[in-house]
Amino acid sequence: MGKLLKQQRRGKGSGAYRAPSHRYGAKVAFRPLDEVEKSGSLRGAVMKFEDDPGHQTVLMMVRFVDGTEIWLPAAEGIAIGDEVCTGAAAPMARSAILPLSRVPEGGYVFNIERSPGDGGKLARAPGSYAVVSAREHGIVYLKMPSHHTVEMQATCRAQVGITCGGGRLERPLLKAGANHYKKHAQNRKWPVNRGVHMSAYTHPFGGKQHHKGRGSATSRGAPPGRKVGHIAARSTGRRKANRDENQ
Repeated sequence: MGKLLKQQRRGKGSGAYRAPSHRYGAKVAFRPLDEVEKSGSLRGAVMKFEDDPGHQTVLMMVRFVDGTEIWLPAAEGIAIGDEVCTGAAAPMARSAILPLSRVPEGGYVFNIERSPGDGGKLARAPGSYAVVSAREHGIVYLKMPSHHTVEMQATCRAQVGITCGGGRLERPLLKAGANHYKKHAQNRKWPVNRGVHMSAYTHPFGGKQHHKGRGSATSRGAPPGRKVGHIAARSTGRRKANRDENQ
């Protein structure tokens, strides 16, 4: 009897692939979208930093004058005691939480909301940021880290600046043990074996041969046991040179 594929085992939601919430210290989100956020301003300060294993960037705890505390991704160059303001009338400063309508064109923002009030979802990886490229009729155009331009509502909030921790992936791991502890802290399954190294009853590409033995292209409607490889690919393999150009 064959075994389930890795994506099938992950889909079942077993404990081997589930990240326990008690290992992660903080929930990152803006303040609720109340009247202060829509029209006023609230002043706060950075109290401490935390390296949470559930997030790749360093987090900072901000305490506002009304006593509320929130966790946010730390901006590049921020320090303990620095002022962080939030609200539509907040001044423009590093790590300030402002609606996109307040950010000038060419400004850098991160931790961007997809819809007003969701707490921040986009551009939160270390060293990432988006650029405000244009604004018109309540719509703000952002150039994302993927170099794609997206349309966002002008009332969506974001932090001003760049996420700290840029260049984190440039440091080599040097040995497999370092990657083991890194994945263990994030509760991610590692190592990951390739399908061609598995047995034939474990994976469609498995067997004694050291190649797939069949085409890697798979249709979009394939059953879960066969949906591996290049799913609904337009083309596979190397591109063939145009004969007219070579002549």
